[in-house]
This record gives sequence, structure tokens and C-alpha cells, in this order.
Amino acid sequence: MASFLALFSSLLWGGADFFGGNLTKRYKALAVTAVSQSFGLLFGLITILLATAWLQPTLSWSNYFLPGVFAGILGFAGLTAFYAGLATGRMGVVSPISSLSVLIPLTIAFINGEKPTTVQLIGMAVALTGAFCASGPEIKGGLSPRPLIYAVIAAFGFGGAITFIAIGSKSSAIMTMTTMRFSTFIISLLLFARFKTTGGFAKRDLPILIGIGAADFFGNLLLGVATTKGLVSLAVVMGSLFPIVTAVLAFKFLHERLHKVQYLGVLLAITGVVIIALG
Repeated sequence: MASFLALFSSLLWGGADFFGGNLTKRYKALAVTAVSQSFGLLFGLITILLATAWLQPTLSWSNYFLPGVFAGILGFAGLTAFYAGLATGRMGVVSPISSLSVLIPLTIAFINGEKPTTVQLIGMAVALTGAFCASGPEIKGGLSPRPLIYAVIAAFGFGGAITFIAIGSKSSAIMTMTTMRFSTFIISLLLFARFKTTGGFAKRDLPILIGIGAADFFGNLLLGVATTKGLVSLAVVMGSLFPIVTAVLAFKFLHERLHKVQYLGVLLAITGVVIIALG
């Protein structure tokens, strides 16, 4: 069950990254992040009302509130950097490095005493290698500093956010995710006031922004729930396969040619998932 939820979160994240990355080719990355994440808050509030899942916040780290706030701040920074990096056109630099974000929560899970079986460890290693390869790593044409900086910021932002999502979800996954979106909403309001604009989006862009916000919110929620249903290390690895989805969507809708290493990455990722399931 946990593996399925985490895999589905990868599907949602990959879709959100694909459409968000495309929008940042026409609009500012900060605007795309701010508006889409604001819609994510709306989905969180609706989910809480429908599920009657309200839980009183406290300032204890065993509660969802503080982890949710930090997850929101780090996630916002990571997502903005990721979109900005994709807008440079160097997906082969930004996406592979940002996919390494999983190493942060994975390392913390091991430090906290998680001990997957040997078979599961092998499957995790194969799947992570596949996710890295599927994102299309390339250094042809040299490496300029800007996409590298964006990629590193995205990796630390995503990795930190996932770590705090796992912590907060022990108390309440839905409240953690909604707190995340509340934090990013406050950041968005400050940015809207600072730049005196909401991004200048056309009406035809609203469905895409709403979809991005929904996919990202529910992707986070599913991963948060998955971390409470089994090993955190396995959940974050399964949830890190989103680059495959982004690459496939780019191939399907943008007719981007997949490199041989990406085909290998997809094969390795599938193999890794199968090995984990057998473990």
C-alpha cells in the first residue's frame, strides 16, 4: 500500500513538473510557483472540510505545524529554483541533480535506525539510478553556473521538504500538507505585494495552474501518508521516480527525443521497483 501511494505521488509530481516547467518558459518561475501553490492551499482546505480532519496546532515538533511550515518554505524555494532551472533549457543538468534530493531524507531515515532488507536496498539503489538516468543527464556544451546553482537549490529544497513532510505526517499528513500550502500562500502574498502583480497569466493558463497546484498538493499528501504506512526510506525512493514521468510527458507532448540513457533509466527504475516488491 505504501509503495503504491508513493509511486502515485511520483506520477502527480512528474506531471506538475512538466506543466510547471512549460509555463516558466513564458512566465516568471516565482509567479508560477506562487499562484499554483495558492491553489494547492484551496485543495487542502477543501480536503480538511470533507474529511473533518482538523487537528489543533501546537509548537511541538511532534505536532504537524512546525514541520509543515518548514516543509512549505523549503518546498517553495526548491520548486521555484527547479522551474527557473528548467526555463534555462538545461533540463539535462537541472533535473538529474534535483533528483538527488532523495538522498537527504533517505540518509536521515537510515540515521534514525531504519533497516531495509538486502533485497530492498538493492532495489532502492537500482531504482534511484534509474530515476537519475531517466532525467537525461548531459554535460554536452559545457556547464554554466546558473542551471547548476538552480539545481543544487532545488535538491536541498526538495530534500528538506520531504524530510519535514515525513516528520509532520506522523501527527497528521493532511494537516501537514495544508500547513505547507498556508506557508507558501503567505510567501505568495508577500511576493504579490512586493512586485505588485500576480504574474500576468492569461485566463487560458488558469486550468493549468489549478492542475499544477492540485497535483503537487496531492502528490505531497500521498507521500506523507506513505511514510506512515511503512519504511520512510522505501517511500521516499518510490516517490523520487517523478523524473521518469516528466521525461515521458516531454516525449509524448513536446516530441522531445529520449536519449539512450533515458531508456536505460526507465528500465532500471522499473527493475528496481520490482526488486523492492520482491523484498
